Amino acid sequence: MSKEIRELIRKMSRENPLRGAPRIHGGLLKLGIDIGETSVSKYMVRRRKPPSQTWRTFLENHIQSMVSVDFFTVPTIRFQVLYVFLVLAHDRRRIVHFNVTAHPTAEWTVQQLREAFPFEQIPRYLLRDRDCIFGGEFRKDVKAMGIKEVLSAPRSPWQRAYVERVIGTIRRECLDHLIVLNEASLYRHVKSFVAYYHESRTHLPLAKDTPEPRPVQPLEMGRVVTVPQVGGLHHRYERRAA
Repeated sequence: MSKEIRELIRKMSRENPLRGAPRIHGGLLKLGIDIGETSVSKYMVRRRKPPSQTWRTFLENHIQSMVSVDFFTVPTIRFQVLYVFLVLAHDRRRIVHFNVTAHPTAEWTVQQLREAFPFEQIPRYLLRDRDCIFGGEFRKDVKAMGIKEVLSAPRSPWQRAYVERVIGTIRRECLDHLIVLNEASLYRHVKSFVAYYHESRTHLPLAKDTPEPRPVQPLEMGRVVTVPQVGGLHHRYERRAA
C-alpha cells in the first residue's frame, strides 16, 4: 500500500470521527482504491474516547436554535463601571436583546431573558461562560423556561466566538469613539449602534447581507444618498428617487 493511500485513510478517519472502517472502506472504493477493509482498519487513527462531534460542529448543527449571552463592561467619564448584557441569536447574528445596569444580579439577568424571548420564541440552547453572575437562581429559572444551558470551557472565549465578535464590534465601531456619561447615555449609544448593526452593517458570514435582510436597490430607483447613523460615526448609502 502506498504512503498516499495510508495518509488518505488517516485523513478520512480524522475528519469523520463517526465513521468506522466499513464506511471509510466504501468511500475509498468509490475513489477507485481497491484495498481490503482490514487494511483500512489497520491504518485508521485510534481514539481514546468514543467518537463525538467537535465543538464547532455542535455550534453549526444547532445554529438555528441557539443563542449566546454575555456581559461586557464600560467605564463612564467618572470611572463608574457599567455592565451591558447581550443576547445574540446565532442564525442571523441578531442582537435579540440588550440592557445596561450598574449592579447586575442573577434576578436582573433572568428578567432580561424573559423580555428577550416571548413564550413562542424560546430557544433550545443557551451558550454562556462560567461567570459567577449565572448562579443557581439563574440556572433554575433558565431550566424552567425549557432552555438547555451549554457552558463553554474555562478560559476559552473562542467557544463563544459569535458573541465575543459582536462585543468587539460594538467597542471598536462605537464605544471607543464616545464618552459615556451614565447608564442612560450608554443605553442610547448602544441602541443607536444596534439599529445600524441590524439594518445597515453587512456581514461576511451572511453573504454580505445585514442581520435584518436588506433588499438590493436597482439603479433605476434613483440617485445614491448618504444617511448618517450612530451620530455620524457611520453612514448608510441607499437609492432614493429625485
